[in-house]
Amino acid sequence: MEPQLVKSAERTVRILEALAASPEALTLSQLQQRTGFPRSSLHALMRTLVELKWVETDSGAFGIGPHALLTGTAYLDKDPALPFAQQALEDLRDEIGHTVHFARRDEAHVLYLATRESRDAHHVIPRVGRRLPAHVTALGQALLAQLTDDEVAAVLPRSLEAMTEHTITDLVKLTEELDQVRTRGWAHEREQGTPGVACVAVAVDYRIPATDAISCSMPAELGPAHVERITQAMITHTRRLAATLRREGIR
Repeated sequence: MEPQLVKSAERTVRILEALAASPEALTLSQLQQRTGFPRSSLHALMRTLVELKWVETDSGAFGIGPHALLTGTAYLDKDPALPFAQQALEDLRDEIGHTVHFARRDEAHVLYLATRESRDAHHVIPRVGRRLPAHVTALGQALLAQLTDDEVAAVLPRSLEAMTEHTITDLVKLTEELDQVRTRGWAHEREQGTPGVACVAVAVDYRIPATDAISCSMPAELGPAHVERITQAMITHTRRLAATLRREGIR
């Protein structure tokens, strides 16, 4: 029997998630449309969230407030694995030169916890604190491959979102791809999430099943020899990170 959710608490969380997912501020009508909550209770909740600075309002539209940032930062500050992961990203970026990420699976998504940008990056898109569907990213595929096929089917939505024309949206094809990930030990996606970008990812196996992974983003036109060099460096650094976390007793 599933635990019963407290309605007001659930609605508060859903409101904050809706605001966080939107690139623009939302009006009360837009929030009502996205959440399906009654206008009267939605209005009361928004007034409380604004008063507590979890939500900001301007010209009748609402967005995430500063206290939401404080909570998110506290999560990063208290994660015992993150300082070690950040050092691993520094070392890896210095060796391969490309942008690298550390992320954690959050059900059907991956949550970015740390990033080190390529030193010659001209257009930097902030990733820390952002979520992407697991099936479109190498990070997500590396972590979904830690699960059984039945577990993957249970955690993913019935309809898989397409972010580019190369995104795998068929569960059977995704299952086949995850089987290849399990066989070779790393994930590789090409332009499934972003046009012109390919990614390689390796799970950090200090937990069973692994919850975290490291990825490298690179131009999609790079040849097999370059991708192979990057992949081997990532495997080395990821194994070293996992061994360090196990030695430190971090689970």
